Amino acid sequence: MSIRAVFFDLGGVILRTEYQAPRQRLAEQFGMDYEDIEKIVFGGASAAHASVGQITEEEHWQTVMKALKQPASAYEKIRDEFFGGDIIDRGLLEFLRSLKTKYKVGLISNAWSGLRAYIEREKFADVFDHMTISAEVGVVKPEAKIFQMALDQLQVKANEAVFIDDFAVNIEGCEKVGIKGIHFRDPDSTLRQLNKILAPAGV
Repeated sequence: MSIRAVFFDLGGVILRTEYQAPRQRLAEQFGMDYEDIEKIVFGGASAAHASVGQITEEEHWQTVMKALKQPASAYEKIRDEFFGGDIIDRGLLEFLRSLKTKYKVGLISNAWSGLRAYIEREKFADVFDHMTISAEVGVVKPEAKIFQMALDQLQVKANEAVFIDDFAVNIEGCEKVGIKGIHFRDPDSTLRQLNKILAPAGV
């Protein structure tokens, strides 16, 4: 069966930490290693609760502030510095826009409550026919349910879809439900693999 929909992850794929320096400086400011501050932001129970919408993104950052022994009012400054090396791949977004003439394009992202507003602020919500965001649907990758939700929203079957993600475990998850997976390592090799899959449909 031919491909009708292409799904992309956001973090690590479209939005990537290209520069470690801002996060490294922040870690050093608190006498930590780079990995330590990443663990505080991404690795704790608070981050997991935020990922399924049990708490808001701001509530999660307040937990981070407590762990860093910082005043609640400092969270925006520290958050912005933590993500200061993250870059949106605008070229990849333009490629996705070009796909929309022939395919449905969706987002499947494990993310906190602020993601949709961020995408709208950065003016690329138009790229996606639908965004499946874990904090909004209450389930995270690699669980089968989130992939099925995304398929249902775009009204396609699993064997009519491709999904690109930077975590191998999420690729395994999508393939268990029958979606073709591509493990993202860099934009060029990923687009080569994707175009090879789409080629029978004339791309």
